[in-house]
Amino acid sequence: MNISSPLRRRLAKPAFPRASTYDPQWVFEAMMGPNVLWLAEWASQAVPLSRGMRILDLGCGKAASSIFLAKEFDVTVSAVDLWIQPTENWKRIEAAGMADRIVPVHAEAHSLPFADGYFDAIFSFDAYHYFGTDDLYIGYISRFIRPGGRICIVVPGLVRELPEAPPQELRPYWEWEFCSFHSADWWRRHWSKTGRVEVEIADNLADGWRLWAEWNECCAEVGAGLGDGSVVAREAEMLRLDGGQTLAFTRVIARRPD
Repeated sequence: MNISSPLRRRLAKPAFPRASTYDPQWVFEAMMGPNVLWLAEWASQAVPLSRGMRILDLGCGKAASSIFLAKEFDVTVSAVDLWIQPTENWKRIEAAGMADRIVPVHAEAHSLPFADGYFDAIFSFDAYHYFGTDDLYIGYISRFIRPGGRICIVVPGLVRELPEAPPQELRPYWEWEFCSFHSADWWRRHWSKTGRVEVEIADNLADGWRLWAEWNECCAEVGAGLGDGSVVAREAEMLRLDGGQTLAFTRVIARRPD
């Protein structure tokens, strides 16, 4: 994989000083969607993290976000994923020098092998929308957070809820799975109505659509991701066409009440 100097400069973002120190080739190799280090850093800017905290990284993919959290904040992480096998992630974890801080776990999001109240915080990046739109899921996942602990998700989202269908210009690009995308206000109501957590933040990343598109364009340039890069390139085209009118990155942070 040839990572040119101009490409490296494009990936060094002032908004994400920690993520910008990581080798782009390593980040591309762990790519399973949007730049997960950017998402993890944005999340960590609003969630207090301190040495020794126990963290669940739910839907961790290739564990890049788990490695980032462990390395940057000296926390211990349970890196949970259904699709990537623990042995594969363990090799990545060992190579990153994080073997003493991260445990790779194979589990489905509705069948987690942990004790109630075990984690100080739960994070989920570009994954929660696949299972967490269920009305009852926040009641299930919040069991695993200690009282006073936090859950934070960053997911593809919407600027505002769609009335019925996406805008006409986006329909050629629209996949049915995008029905799991929701606005920050939707997520706030979705969690708050249960009374299981207290929502502290529900917002969209400033210029998130632009960062998302640029990352996809970089992935297409080096051939990272699915196939020959045409999938990420097409998604970038959709994001540029939309120009932030519809699509966004959404962050939701809630605290489990004492």
